[in-house]
Amino acid sequence: LLLSQFDPDNTGYISTEKFRSLLQRHGSELDPHKLEVLLALADSNSEGRICYQDFVNLMSNKRSNSFRQAILQGNRRLCSKALLEETGLSLSQRLIRHVAYETLPREIDRKWYYDSYTCCPPPWFMITITIVAFFLYNGVVLDRFVLQVTHPLYLKNALLYHPQLRAQAWRYLTYIFMHAGIEHLGLNVVLQLLVGVPLEMVHGAARISFVYVAGVVAGSLAVSVADMTAPVVGSSGGVYALVSAHLANIVMNWSGMKCQFKLLRMAVALICMSFEFGRAVWLRFHPSAYPPCPHPSFMAHLGGVMVGITLGVIILRNYEQRLQDQTLWWIFLSIYVIFVLFAIFWNIFAYSLLDLKLPPPP
Repeated sequence: LLLSQFDPDNTGYISTEKFRSLLQRHGSELDPHKLEVLLALADSNSEGRICYQDFVNLMSNKRSNSFRQAILQGNRRLCSKALLEETGLSLSQRLIRHVAYETLPREIDRKWYYDSYTCCPPPWFMITITIVAFFLYNGVVLDRFVLQVTHPLYLKNALLYHPQLRAQAWRYLTYIFMHAGIEHLGLNVVLQLLVGVPLEMVHGAARISFVYVAGVVAGSLAVSVADMTAPVVGSSGGVYALVSAHLANIVMNWSGMKCQFKLLRMAVALICMSFEFGRAVWLRFHPSAYPPCPHPSFMAHLGGVMVGITLGVIILRNYEQRLQDQTLWWIFLSIYVIFVLFAIFWNIFAYSLLDLKLPPPP
């Protein structure tokens, strides 16, 4: 009925004049943020007409690329107060607003997320990974808290990556559940919860789990290519992929990010990451306290960072957009697939061709 009234010729478009009259008539029935987006859509259109499907998408909480581009290319600045200035919010509403300002660079995206987020499903992926890592490490495997940075027991399980057991493909993933000490576990757990959970709340479990798992796989494969005699433990590959993607997104959208103390927080994150990476490098080349038990490699950190600043940045930058339509996404995804294939062939042939002294299996 609405389509036949405002688009009698069935062209798929509504004139901006009719669209404005519709908003004036029914504006009080809409969420204020959604009404603001609709007004921005009307004012940004220079052709005098609006795609009816864009209007339908908006009312059903969906946004197409053409709709988003119409908003971003508009000359009108949103005139109502920012989401940060709104008062009388409940604790859960303030939390959602805080997450929006921590992760999204545009006010229109922040308002969109604030209006549409329902906490269903909750950020289950990062919480589950953290809980499993903690209990597998401290309870099931070691049955104690290990305070030493290296302990011989951390190698004696079927989860970590070891060069002598590289044919067991699951180890390229499951090594994230083992750590070389409680301080190693603690730092990764903190970063996963402080960075990973808010990102998952905004971008969803599918996107964040992809970045995390891609960083994990890239980390173990990077070790198998560049540090062939070392084992790998810890979730640093996945954690560094998420953190580096988040930090790179902040840098690329510096003026739009309105999170409090963003410079200080970036500095703290970089210092923590640098400290943990420096510690991993020092341990790798330091004589082992339990020979022939080698220290774990640090190359997984670098593999995670490379995934974060390529695939991760694209995923975090394109909020509510289809990645299939992003050319840069396909380029970085192709590079990642090529690296994985290269590393697989490297693991099959290079170890037998090179004269390497591998550590004995645990």
